[in-house]
Amino acid sequence: MSIGTTALSPLIAKAEDISRTESTVSRKSVILDLLERAIVVAMFCRFMYVTIGDFAATAHIASLLIFIGESLMFVLIIVRKRSATLSQRPTDWLFAIAGTTFALLITPASVAPLVPIGVCIVVMVSGIFIQVSAKIALGRSFGIVAANRGVKTHGPYRFVRHPMYAGYTITHVGFLLAMPSLTNALLYAIELCLQLIRIAREERVLNQSEDYRTFAASVRYRLLPGVY
Repeated sequence: MSIGTTALSPLIAKAEDISRTESTVSRKSVILDLLERAIVVAMFCRFMYVTIGDFAATAHIASLLIFIGESLMFVLIIVRKRSATLSQRPTDWLFAIAGTTFALLITPASVAPLVPIGVCIVVMVSGIFIQVSAKIALGRSFGIVAANRGVKTHGPYRFVRHPMYAGYTITHVGFLLAMPSLTNALLYAIELCLQLIRIAREERVLNQSEDYRTFAASVRYRLLPGVY
């Protein structure tokens, strides 16, 4: 074997592993994967129409920030890789879709913020930074329905097992402080409860992997260090 071929061997082996993984994805999994993407596209289009429309009309920075915070989810769900471990349980789909939907149903409110708007912006930007960092760490492994697309242990995953959900929660708190309304508060409260259920269901799937069990043993908390 030549030196060039030897140097390329790890890359060739990785390509073969990816090919084998893709070939193990059943037709049903492919259909469910496409369905998940279609649902996200539909939800995001409605969300984009509302938030960008409000920003165009009011120039309220909170509307722009919440749109930015959710946009990367849309991009990653479109380009992500398929997984043979995508859960086919109806309840996993129900909680995953509901947990995503409620956050995208918020409506900008023309009311005074509960705290100075500068504080709201700092909170939202902090949450966006955390969730974007988590999404970048996930890359094409991102999805909304429980599946094992590879265990990530770098970036914000060194501190909690589900940093993306932590970032969402912080961003939502900032948005609610900036645009408080009973409807938005109710939507975010329901969404948080659903996220906790999603975490439990995702970990049921992920714990089938020894790599994830090792990761969970080293990163103790799921969402908030010292609490949960």
